[in-house]
Amino acid sequence: MDVTSWKIRAKRLKGEIHALYLAARDPRTPWYAKALAAFIIGYALSPIDLIPDFIPVIGYLDDLIIVPAGITLLIKIMPREVLLECRAKAQSQPISFRKNWVAGMIIALIWVFLIYLAVSFFWGIVKS
Repeated sequence: MDVTSWKIRAKRLKGEIHALYLAARDPRTPWYAKALAAFIIGYALSPIDLIPDFIPVIGYLDDLIIVPAGITLLIKIMPREVLLECRAKAQSQPISFRKNWVAGMIIALIWVFLIYLAVSFFWGIVKS
């Protein structure tokens, strides 16, 4: 594969993530699809991974498996008409980076809170 085909695939993936984000906000989307979309999109945007990227080979496998598998599953469970409308909307509307910055901060705060809970839990075990 050449660089051009990778760029095309990356652009399609970015558009698909934007469409799924829009579909997750649609009131016709079922709650379970919204919950999965929040997890997958949050994981894709999160700076923290299940397996850190600095671990050779394995560090990137979670990004190469979890995110595409989640996107594929989301595409299958989203209502077809909602997804088609949101794909068209995603092509006509640029992504607002201001909103993405706010979402990124919320995700970062959630991770900090989860790390705090984990440290507090383990500290309590060690002290007792």
